[in-house]
Amino acid sequence: MKATPPHPFSRDEAVEATAAAWLAQRDDGLTPQEEAEFARWRQADPRHEAAVARLEATWRTLLQLQSFRPEARRHPDRDLLARPRQRKAIPFPVVAAGMGLAAAVALVAVWWWPRTEPRPDVEPATQRYATTAGGYQRLTLADGSLVELNASSEVNVQYTPAERRVRLVCGEANFSVAKNKERPFLVQAGPVTVCAVGTAFDVRLDTSKIEVLVTEGKVQVNNGAARSATAPVMEPALLVAGQRAVISMPSPTAISTPVVEQLTADAIREELAWQGPRLVFVETPLAEVVGQFNRLNQVQIELGDPALGSLPVGGSFRPENVEAFVRLLAQDQGIVVERPDADHIILRKAK
Repeated sequence: MKATPPHPFSRDEAVEATAAAWLAQRDDGLTPQEEAEFARWRQADPRHEAAVARLEATWRTLLQLQSFRPEARRHPDRDLLARPRQRKAIPFPVVAAGMGLAAAVALVAVWWWPRTEPRPDVEPATQRYATTAGGYQRLTLADGSLVELNASSEVNVQYTPAERRVRLVCGEANFSVAKNKERPFLVQAGPVTVCAVGTAFDVRLDTSKIEVLVTEGKVQVNNGAARSATAPVMEPALLVAGQRAVISMPSPTAISTPVVEQLTADAIREELAWQGPRLVFVETPLAEVVGQFNRLNQVQIELGDPALGSLPVGGSFRPENVEAFVRLLAQDQGIVVERPDADHIILRKAK
């Protein structure tokens, strides 16, 4: 995918335009190669991830406006959505870069709006999300459910009016499900399906076993919906908060009865340590960013030049990763880093 805008635009505009182009292409569907490329782009720079998060948040806000005019959603105003006849269509990345973030989001809203109502005669689109080795991704799905992907993980999301279905292709994913009794939330991992309504749980899939850990509410673990005479058979299990089920798979055609165990709060925290809290900044003054890092770490950052305090910062960081944050400032902002001792960092403007 060539999503880089022309040279005349600023770097911030280029990042926003590239993020918007990726999200637009993801809506149409990405190939596995494109998914990996998108994941690499998001992880290459914290500002890339921040731009994606901003656009996704804005799009979710726009979606909420549909509830104010349900008739218009079912019967869109053709004059409003019609394209001008006298103008040629402009490629999405160029529009996003030329018009800025607000115009890019508005274009995405108009372009996607007719697609938000499922059609019974059309196969629902599948959204694919993946992370690379050492990666992490937090997703908000169309219904408000949250998904966190561990490193080297992939999920396919397919929503219909009757159900919300997610297939865990590989790796590990944590789900916080929005309540909807009329529309169950199903997670398929190999031959196993986890069914939930409104709860929080973690699913891990590898070549030899499947693990399901419930942290809130309850879920049912059973065979997948598609069964055949040769499909592996498993006794269903009902899990409640604090329980983990381990299902062994000696081979693709063999599966064991779930082994259910109760975990302590400390054990659960250890299992989910990969989630770790993150600090997300969007044009946040450096003085405020430094304050947040200092509250959470033994290593303290000091602004040697007060003028640096107003410098806008954007990105997503683990709070303990002070080194990566300081390195980014030194590389991209030309800030000089001084270390008088192991627990003290001073930032100064380059002369």
